[in-house]
Amino acid sequence: MQQITLAEASQHLPDLIEAALSSEEIIIIKDNQPLVKLTPISPVQHRPKYGSAKGLITISDDFDEPLEDFKEYM
Repeated sequence: MQQITLAEASQHLPDLIEAALSSEEIIIIKDNQPLVKLTPISPVQHRPKYGSAKGLITISDDFDEPLEDFKEYM
């Protein structure tokens, strides 16, 4: 965990952002009190688009018919 003053943070913001992106915890303090914590934003997870494969998959008419190799077991 790295603590840095507000004045220092304003001078080194790009470096602090890079450090936060590489999983380092950055706390910005003012008057010896924690003020801000820099953390990366989690990537947005997209919801699945239901029905997006419609028309791409076909099932043959004899899908549920027994297989020739297994007819003797039926």
